[in-house]
Amino acid sequence: MTSFTSTDPATGAVNWQGQAASPAQVQAAVDAARAAFPDWADRPRQDRIDAVKRYQAVLKDRAPQIAEAISRETGKPLWETKTEAAAMIGKVDISIRAYDERTGERSNDTAFGRATLRHRPHGVAAVLGPFNFPGHLPNGHIVPALLAGDTVVFKPSEETPLVGQVMAEAFAAADLPHGVVNVVQGARETGAALLDAGIDALMFTGSGAAGAYFRRKFADDPHVILALELGGNNPLVVWDAQDAEAVAGVVVQSAFVTTGQRCSCARRLIVPQGPQGDAVVEAVAALSDRLTFAPWDSDPEPYAGPLISETAAQAALQALQQRIDLGAKVIRASGPVDNLPGAFVRPAVIDVTGLDVLDEEMFAPFLQVIRVPTLDAAIQAANATRYGLSAGLVSDDPKNWDRFIRRIRAGVVNFNRPTTGAAGDMPFGGLGASGNHRASAYYAADYCAYPVASFEADAVANIEGEIKGLRA
Repeated sequence: MTSFTSTDPATGAVNWQGQAASPAQVQAAVDAARAAFPDWADRPRQDRIDAVKRYQAVLKDRAPQIAEAISRETGKPLWETKTEAAAMIGKVDISIRAYDERTGERSNDTAFGRATLRHRPHGVAAVLGPFNFPGHLPNGHIVPALLAGDTVVFKPSEETPLVGQVMAEAFAAADLPHGVVNVVQGARETGAALLDAGIDALMFTGSGAAGAYFRRKFADDPHVILALELGGNNPLVVWDAQDAEAVAGVVVQSAFVTTGQRCSCARRLIVPQGPQGDAVVEAVAALSDRLTFAPWDSDPEPYAGPLISETAAQAALQALQQRIDLGAKVIRASGPVDNLPGAFVRPAVIDVTGLDVLDEEMFAPFLQVIRVPTLDAAIQAANATRYGLSAGLVSDDPKNWDRFIRRIRAGVVNFNRPTTGAAGDMPFGGLGASGNHRASAYYAADYCAYPVASFEADAVANIEGEIKGLRA
C-alpha cells in the first residue's frame, strides 16, 4: 500500500498523511455504491433533497474550517477560499432548481392517455476532483448526481486529500445512507483502478490531456457517460478601448487571479498594433508589478499565493522559457518571489507576436501578447486554438461585441469583464479540447440522468382501428 503526503505549498507544512486506496479498496467502494444505488434511486425525490440539504447545513456550520483546509492545501488566500466554501453551499439550492427546470418530470394529455417525460439516474458516478478548486468543482458534480439518484465514488486530487477528507466528513455528518457517497484517496493509480471498477459515469475536471485519454479509454463503451470540463488556451481581445488603466484591471483579473490556476484564465492577450495596443500592454505590466503574492495567512491579505507545488512551478517556468527561446520578447519576467518557497512565481508578460508557439495551456500567471492589425484578425487569432473554454472582449464599442460574440468559438464569452467570471446558475464548459459538450454548473443536471419518454394509457384498449390494411 502506498502512502502519500499533502503539504502547504506556501510553507511546506504537512497537512495530511495517509494511504492510497488499493485496487481492492477502490472496487469495494464501487461495490458499496452499486449496492446502495437501487434504494437511493427509488427514494422519493424529497428524500434526496432533504439529504443534500442536511449536507448543506453541515457545510454552513463548517465553512471556516473548509476555507482554511483549502487554503492550506492550495495556498490560495482566505479571501478566495471563503468564496469557494460559499459556492459549495450555494450549489445545493442551484442544483435543486436546475434539476426541476432541466431534468424533472412532465406530462401532456393525449387522446389515449398521456405522454410523459421522466429522468432516471445512470448508476455509480466516479468523480475525479482537481486541485485548483478542490471543494467547489467536485461538489458541483456530486450534488447534482445525488439529487438525480446516482451514487458516487469520489477521488480527490492527490494534491488536496485534506479537502477530500473534510468533504467526506461533511457527507457522513449529513447522515446519508451507507454507500451513497464513497471517498477513495490516491494518485493516478487509484484513479485508474476507479475507471476499471465498473462505473456508469465519469465526471472530471482537469487537463485536456487527461480528458483525451478518458475519451479514448471509453470510446468503445458508450454506456459510460463522460462529463469532461477541461482546460483552455483562452484569448482576451482588447479593441477600441480608450482607458488603458481600466482595461488593465480586466486583463489582470483574467490572467493572474488564483495565480493563473483557473481553467478560464486568459492565456493570450490580443491587442491592436500601434500606440493603442502599446498603452494597454504597458498598463497591464505596470499593474502586475503591484500584485502581492504571499502565504495565504499573511496580513494584509495577498492578491494570490503560490502555484500548487514547486514541481508545478518548475514545469511552468520551463514552458515559459521555451517560448522565450523561440524569440518571445520579455515584457515582465517571472521568477522567485522574495525569499518564499519555490512554488511562488512572479507574473510574466511576454510578446509572442509572429511566433509559432505551442497551443498549450500554461497553468500559471503567464500572459502572452499578440498584436494584430484588425478586429477580424484579432478574432481569427483568438480562434486559432484547439481549445474553446473561455474568451473575452474589452471594448468601448458595442458593435465590436456584436461581431465578436457571433464569431468566437468558446463556451464562456464575456464582454468588458474578466474571462474568469462565471455564474453558478449558468452552464460552464467548452468545446474542442476543452470538453465534450457537456457543460457543468447549471447544466450538470443534464449528464447526471438520462431521459425516458413514455406513452401511457391507464387501461388496455382495443386499437384495431389504428391498424391499417386489416382484412375483414
